[in-house]
Amino acid sequence: MRRSMFVLLVAACTLLASTLTASAQPRYRHYVALGDSYTAGPLIPLQRVDPVGCLRSTGNYPSLLAIALRVGSFTDVSCSGADTHDMVAPQDVVLGPNPPQLDALRPDTDLVTLGIGGNDYGVFGTIIGTCPGLRASDPTGNPCERHFTVDGVDTIKARLPQTQANVTAVLGEIHDRAPEAEVLVIGYPRIAPPSGTCPDVLPFADGDYPWLNSVEEALNAALEKAVADDGDASYVDTFGPSLGHDACAPPGQAWINGKDLKPWAANYHPFFTGMQGVAAVTYAQLRD
Repeated sequence: MRRSMFVLLVAACTLLASTLTASAQPRYRHYVALGDSYTAGPLIPLQRVDPVGCLRSTGNYPSLLAIALRVGSFTDVSCSGADTHDMVAPQDVVLGPNPPQLDALRPDTDLVTLGIGGNDYGVFGTIIGTCPGLRASDPTGNPCERHFTVDGVDTIKARLPQTQANVTAVLGEIHDRAPEAEVLVIGYPRIAPPSGTCPDVLPFADGDYPWLNSVEEALNAALEKAVADDGDASYVDTFGPSLGHDACAPPGQAWINGKDLKPWAANYHPFFTGMQGVAAVTYAQLRD
């Protein structure tokens, strides 16, 4: 299985590179990738060990993008579990720590991608850790949305304005350290479909699927507003392009894994197909 996955990964990387770089000329001298697990790619072959606790893949979207763009130099410091705090402070991980991610930036860095925000205030972890356990109490209702709504206030969404401010502050630091860099903030692809359910894969109550979508949309909106506030970065929408590639999509089409941990994908995290999709969307925006 491991050998076949490796062969598949090499073939897919080669195909992506040949497809996307057919007419491209080298453009970037030094590309730095920053982000959390949706950037790092936990369990996607082949995993790096620098440090092992970051669960950083050589098949994540920054690596594929670096191949497609034929960058002169590529530094990937993304790390699973990271939030905006870990951009400027060491992150404790197994056999770590992972140094502050912004330390990878140099004055000659001319491309930066940033995929962060979902772990600020435990948004993703809290939802995934709570919602599946509430499904049995009301399978066709919205028990998780009700659980997180207090006095009419959605307590998950209520923290997103602060996430927005945190990301804006990170963007300011990036510009200070790499003033010539083109900076892209990468949004999060959709986890749940806009209609229908797949409880064997995504064990949320039926009525919580729309709510999960609305949380992701609000998170992505916060990232997009952070970019607007910054004024010198660009936002890459992956939520729209991932329509039909949510966790309920058939194998080979889904960008996101469901509840079951797999040897080649962490639960509720991107598959290699998802990394291919995000790389392609980002590449297309860079080449426009």
